Amino acid sequence: MGMCTWVGASLAQPAAQPWSNVSLAPDARARLLLAQLTQDEKFQLIRSYYGGPDRPANNPVPKGSLGSAGYVPGIPRLGIPALQESDAGLGVASSDRIRAGHYATPLPAGPVTAASWDPQVAFRGGAMIGGEAHSNGFNVLLAGGINLMREPRNGRNFEYAGEDPLLAGAIVGAAVGGVESAHVISTIKHYALNDQETARDTINVEIGEQAMRESDLLAFELAIERGKPGSVMCSYNKLNGDWACENDYLLNQVLKRDWHYPGFVMSDWGGTHSAAKAVNAGLDQESAGEVFDKQVYFDAPLRDALAKGEVKQARVDDMVLRILRSMFAAGVFEHPAQPSPIDEVANLAVARQTLEAGAVLLRNQQGLLPLDVGKLGSVAVIGAHADKGVLAGGGSSLVSAKGGNAVPGLAPAGWPGPVMYHPYAPLKALREAAPKANIQFAEGNDVAAAAALAAKSDVAVVFVQKWAAESVDATDLSLPDAQNALVAAVAKANPRTVVVLENGGPVTMPWLDQVGAVLEVWYPGGDAGHAIADLLTGKVNPSGRLPLSWPRDVSQLPRPALPGAGGGTPPASVDYGIEGADVGYRWYQSRGIKPLFPFGYGLSYTSFSHGSLKVSAQGHQLEATLELSNTGTRAGAEVAQVYVQLPGAKARRLAAFTKVNLQPGEHRQLTIPLEPRLLAHFDTTTHRWVVPGGSYSVAEGHSSAELGTPVVVQLKPGAL
Repeated sequence: MGMCTWVGASLAQPAAQPWSNVSLAPDARARLLLAQLTQDEKFQLIRSYYGGPDRPANNPVPKGSLGSAGYVPGIPRLGIPALQESDAGLGVASSDRIRAGHYATPLPAGPVTAASWDPQVAFRGGAMIGGEAHSNGFNVLLAGGINLMREPRNGRNFEYAGEDPLLAGAIVGAAVGGVESAHVISTIKHYALNDQETARDTINVEIGEQAMRESDLLAFELAIERGKPGSVMCSYNKLNGDWACENDYLLNQVLKRDWHYPGFVMSDWGGTHSAAKAVNAGLDQESAGEVFDKQVYFDAPLRDALAKGEVKQARVDDMVLRILRSMFAAGVFEHPAQPSPIDEVANLAVARQTLEAGAVLLRNQQGLLPLDVGKLGSVAVIGAHADKGVLAGGGSSLVSAKGGNAVPGLAPAGWPGPVMYHPYAPLKALREAAPKANIQFAEGNDVAAAAALAAKSDVAVVFVQKWAAESVDATDLSLPDAQNALVAAVAKANPRTVVVLENGGPVTMPWLDQVGAVLEVWYPGGDAGHAIADLLTGKVNPSGRLPLSWPRDVSQLPRPALPGAGGGTPPASVDYGIEGADVGYRWYQSRGIKPLFPFGYGLSYTSFSHGSLKVSAQGHQLEATLELSNTGTRAGAEVAQVYVQLPGAKARRLAAFTKVNLQPGEHRQLTIPLEPRLLAHFDTTTHRWVVPGGSYSVAEGHSSAELGTPVVVQLKPGAL
């Protein structure tokens, strides 16, 4: 594994240091240590430095930084280790731009993990990237992306977990918990409503309090409860007029008061805009202000505000206390991050298994898949550099895999590039999986040549791609570079055509009815070639279910136009009140719109039956009971999805789910508790979740659009 030289503070902890007593709670240890800090030491902890190379020449990064997203120097006299902060949620971001020659294991894109509908998969992925971070000297990982998919063109959807607050909260919460299990502080981000990249540094997001509490903020609430991240990263945008990183409602009222969050809030890089206002609103740590902010607010300006009485010393102490508390809670003191061996084979297996659990089979006509390797004579593999590797998303989350960029030199070379292909070639893996077949490759640039190859092959497998990246949104949902024409020509030449999608979010598919099968692998990550080959040949049975609705085109969206995307005048604001809490499938249901593929959809190589649903109620706690059966001939996994429709509502809400593996003919009795907050509305007067009472319709099935007979349950009104 590529390693960095690690320079850390002395971690000697004499018995005379009472905060080193591990039997004490993190809060108690933090209070004991806080009492020993000087004011200058406190100010040292409430700001980080940027570790990248693109810094002012007269402002070098402090000695001891590994060279990464952020660095907070340690305090050796008290045994406080430095905070070494690395991007991001898909692996230890190791762009050669920052650390030349460094590499790490890339996880598949966030929607892959979300499409697994399996928190255990998410936890294993988080533990893997947290372990790699720790073994490279990092003790903070800027992971935990959970912004809901209100905008399918959002360039960062590939970092996130779809459109539903319960699914995203469960998946991201588990991933965060996995990172923290490696003694690494994980963030959760970007708090909040940073649901598009266009004008992200200036835009004002407009949405009502109840709507955001029942959508984006509910996702954060659930994930924070389950994953216990040490830090919350506030976002770039404004929310209802105030910057997110100096937004009293978001930070003080919701996060710290209502949710009793004990950790610290760090700003996104360039997200701090003031000293006194930000601190009093709840921001605890300024990130890399010497490079990204207009000035370093949490130094001289904050000291000045303190002297003027605009900020209280107790608030500064609280900021430091929260940082120390998170360090103790994650075990940063007792388990110092330093170079240690990494099991590359085991970590690649985690990445591969994540894709195997989250790839979604969208179409499979006449059993075209799985391919029978024993009978395959010839296969045409076409497009998307499938002879070299698989596509990754761009920006701060980019991971450099062992072997480097398989297709170097593509534009843009600068931010948010480089365009990266991880060196796990599907072509090579397919040849290994079907050694007797004649498998030939065509780049796809020459459509006629690709169609000719397809015409003389038993099966054609066309890889198509759409690059997405931080800082930029797509202008539309179409595939670029004439790939639609390529697919149509290949399908015309050979109806036994399989399309494999590598993309960050939904794309239009004008050729859908012409092809035999479609497999969605998103940005598929480490060892993806073998995973894709195993999925196509049936060694692995696809079990992913869509964590998002797949629109037919932009006309179905709440905002068909995305002003400013691709250039032009950036919008001053965006109105998320159009759909409010009805994000994704709830928007489609409430408006009677039928998307191309519904939320929760996915096919399998076997078949399942869902037995009749029974619902029991004890107060406001509901439990759903049903039997799942594998009625086919292959082992496979099915997701039981339980939706609830509140009295008077037009749309259903996902309220519970579980994924089970079943052998052919196996039956499993399931009892699944429903999340009570999905039965309630958020009351903005009392700041409580309130069950309105009345007739609730509960249904279970294969997807949000394919449900069994609903069960009606009467609930009494009341607060949770």
